[in-house]
Amino acid sequence: MSYLRYVKVVGTMHVSPQSRENVMKAILNEKPNAIAVELDNRRFISLQMPKKELKLGDALKFGRRGIVQYILTKVEEKLGEEFGMMPGGEMKAAIELAQTFRIPLFLIDEDINLITMKILKAPFREKFFLFLESLTVFLPILPSREVRESDILREFKDMMIQFKRRYPYLFHILVEERNEIMAKNLKAIVDELKRRGVKKPRVLAVVGLGHVKGIERVLNSYGD
Repeated sequence: MSYLRYVKVVGTMHVSPQSRENVMKAILNEKPNAIAVELDNRRFISLQMPKKELKLGDALKFGRRGIVQYILTKVEEKLGEEFGMMPGGEMKAAIELAQTFRIPLFLIDEDINLITMKILKAPFREKFFLFLESLTVFLPILPSREVRESDILREFKDMMIQFKRRYPYLFHILVEERNEIMAKNLKAIVDELKRRGVKKPRVLAVVGLGHVKGIERVLNSYGD
């Protein structure tokens, strides 16, 4: 029997307004013994603090690592404005419900500093083209249009396919390696619940949609 039977993986799109509602419904329906979120300690703390705009001048003080994080932040902010929800809304919902119902909360993602360092080691070609594509986040946003959830899903799937083709190294470290890390952490949560006397643990994991299948595949490979 695999560990997947203990874990419900809820996939979200960080910029989709519907994701917050889906997360809340899943938690209320599942009544899990533990909630896990795709965050590390630094991002968890940042999510709890008042939003402070990251300026390019501040990012430059930290060299290449600061620039990479600045670009990633701006990409998320642009998408959030376009689709009507800033990144992190679904994670905040999971955290708030965990606190309200006193459900143990776990952070299962890789440390953002390690992720950034790996990005900096990417092949020059991938870093160069990623930089060119990231420049579009500084262009004015077109007037908002009515966006259906099905349209967002289709565009997201196409984007993931294209990203893997264009950036195989970045896809590996941003998606595949983190799938392994998060699945391993989820297994550890299940094992800890069992040690505490919970016979059939129920863990609900809130992660980005692009991680769902990979995490489930790894969990399914673990036997108990």
